[in-house]
Amino acid sequence: MTEERPGTADVVDSVLGALADPTRRQLLDLLAARGEATATTLAGQLPVSRQAVVKHLAVLDAAGLVTGGRVGREVRYAVRPAALDATARWMASLAADWDRRLATIKRVAEAAERDTDSTPPDAGPDSDAS
Repeated sequence: MTEERPGTADVVDSVLGALADPTRRQLLDLLAARGEATATTLAGQLPVSRQAVVKHLAVLDAAGLVTGGRVGREVRYAVRPAALDATARWMASLAADWDRRLATIKRVAEAAERDTDSTPPDAGPDSDAS
């Protein structure tokens, strides 16, 4: 099983919950491409209102995926990769665990197949000569 540092599970749960929504994934893509943007700018590129964008950004912020910084009267948002990196490490560890398990199953199956191939076939009931 995968080993996690304390708090990693909470970060992963939060990130996966935030990324479950396609609009939030789009927001992350837009921010990653632009570097930073305001909620108004982002809303102009999505089929949702500015208020909906602000709510989505709040979820992403709570998950540690974005950060908002005030510049004058605007709040500019940017991607924070640390939480995503932690989630990617968890997923890679999980995938490695499954790869090891599948490799073990493959070795056992191949060994069983070799044992079956090397065992002489049964003589069967028709082979008795009377």
